Amino acid sequence: MTITAGIDVGSTYTKAVLLNDKREILARDLKPTGFKLAQVSRETFEACLGEAGLAEDDVRYVVTTGIGRHRVDFRDVQVTDLTASARGAAFLFPGTRTILDVGGQTMKASRLDGGARVLSFRLNDKCAAGTGAFLEKTARYMGYTTEEIGPLMATSKDPVPISGVCAVFAESEVINHLSLGTAPSDIMQGAIESLVGRSVQLMRRVKAEPEYTLIGGILRFSTMARAVRDQLESEVNVPKENLVQFVSALGAAILGHRRLEKLARASSTTSAADAAAVG
Repeated sequence: MTITAGIDVGSTYTKAVLLNDKREILARDLKPTGFKLAQVSRETFEACLGEAGLAEDDVRYVVTTGIGRHRVDFRDVQVTDLTASARGAAFLFPGTRTILDVGGQTMKASRLDGGARVLSFRLNDKCAAGTGAFLEKTARYMGYTTEEIGPLMATSKDPVPISGVCAVFAESEVINHLSLGTAPSDIMQGAIESLVGRSVQLMRRVKAEPEYTLIGGILRFSTMARAVRDQLESEVNVPKENLVQFVSALGAAILGHRRLEKLARASSTTSAADAAAVG
């Protein structure tokens, strides 16, 4: 059995996936990235090995992606997160033509061709108001944990607009709404709707077309996917459960198998050529 590993060293979380040659996920792990990127990459990898009951030598190829992909010293190759997410999304949803990836520090929209190659892409502005970090910070400011964001938004009855294009200004709006007695659930829902508005604008800039696949940690909250669907007036694909956070790591592992297959074909061709020369 041929096993590859995909490691996505993101700005907020680091994810690892082990994939066999039947494209089955054997193990996966997620840990906060922190500032010791090399260490957390090793820890997620070893956690996956432990879950699958494997040794490091059992893994034939390691592909890294994400902002910290260069820091993984045991990698075989590195790829961009756009490339990895395209492969992962197309594996889960073969008809994918547009990807929206909303993570802790970045938001990305990309348009694919039929072979899961990226045709165009756009990134959010550098301000955190367009990312998941703003949602988490807003929740903490109001006394809620990240895990409570979803249930909190589910109780919203009258969302308030959060129009600030900068995280500092947006935070001021949140403070003002709280001082006026606005329900925290309505503030959170307003923040999500603001984030969705930026997301859809980004998708339109890449000339988005269906099928739409949504990935990234913020898509754990079903409210986000529903709001995007409503604004696009189209169905959207969302990976089940927390697999939504592992799409890039999965794509990296898939690329590891593709690389091994390419190397095997090259070796076979060389061997055949050598045999013919000898004959």
